[in-house]
Amino acid sequence: MHMKYFIVTYGCQMNVHESEKLAAICEKMGYSLAEKREDADLIVFNTCAVREGAEDRVFGNVGALKKLKKKKPSLIIAVCGCSTQKESTANYIMNTFPFVDIVIGTFNLPNFESYVNAVKTGRQMELLQEGELDETIGYKRTSGDNAWVNIMQGCNNFCTYCIVPYVKGREKSRAEKNILSEIKALIEEGKYKKITLLGQNVNSYGKDLSPQVPFSKLLKDICKLQGDFSVTFMTSHPKDLGDDLIDVIATEDKVLKEVHLPAQSGNNRILALMNRRYTREKYLEIIRKLREKVPNVRLTSDFIVGFPTETDEEFLDTLSLVKEVQFDGIFAFMYSPREGTVASKMEGQIPLSVKKKRVNELLALEKKIQKDKKNQE
Repeated sequence: MHMKYFIVTYGCQMNVHESEKLAAICEKMGYSLAEKREDADLIVFNTCAVREGAEDRVFGNVGALKKLKKKKPSLIIAVCGCSTQKESTANYIMNTFPFVDIVIGTFNLPNFESYVNAVKTGRQMELLQEGELDETIGYKRTSGDNAWVNIMQGCNNFCTYCIVPYVKGREKSRAEKNILSEIKALIEEGKYKKITLLGQNVNSYGKDLSPQVPFSKLLKDICKLQGDFSVTFMTSHPKDLGDDLIDVIATEDKVLKEVHLPAQSGNNRILALMNRRYTREKYLEIIRKLREKVPNVRLTSDFIVGFPTETDEEFLDTLSLVKEVQFDGIFAFMYSPREGTVASKMEGQIPLSVKKKRVNELLALEKKIQKDKKNQE
């Protein structure tokens, strides 16, 4: 009997790339891709813990499979990824949705095949708080002529609103030779014209290696590879984006002239509360240098509105930053408390109605900026 799998992915590009790894594992086991979940024999939810809304959608979609599981008892349902790395979430899923067969954390993905094979002996559950980068598993690439390449995992920044360091662990960089070898193989395949380097904070790449390898050097070495391709990266942290990286973006033809640089807020007090470790002035200085050395650079950013204790006046600082920089695009989010983070315990949580008003105001400004830019073309 021909078995089929279906993967539902939530969250960032790193999760999309993890799902490519899961797809490769499924196909190694003899499964083929189902067009819709109703046709699948194995359904996998690859979850995101960053925002509460993403977790709520996971719970809703998992709950909706109860009828399908009743109709097809042999169906295997697995929930994995960042959310289930948190023990409280994993336990909630196990207790609330007893028909789910596999609940594992993000560091257990390399063992996914053994969990599927063992599912008949009882639901598998094992949370690893730390894990090594697994480089033995391939990917079933699903992003057209773009190839995601993970250069590191984890984060050391501990922004007060963010759960990532708790579920992804500390920063671990891949060896440069392994990254270059993977990219070289991708170029030789001839299908991929764009290489996108991934990491929670790519600017921190190589700090944990011995000897250290600056991210700017990794980029330069990638550009030395022969072939018709371009390279870009995400995500950058402003506190670590130095002149050396700006120079590489400016001088290397293969590096796309685009930088996603999350600002999160335009107010210094809020930035300090977020533990972002840069100021509005420092951020604007980086933008000035980028535009000076890379005149055609495309700049995008992320913003969080309604962070605990944020006043109306402080929110206006965010609006004024967006007006000043005139980004080519922004993503705006309402602050979402994540259990286990410092900010979730802060006093002065902002009412949802205020957060909605602010995010709509910010998005309206962004829409106007893009419209004005289009009219000026």
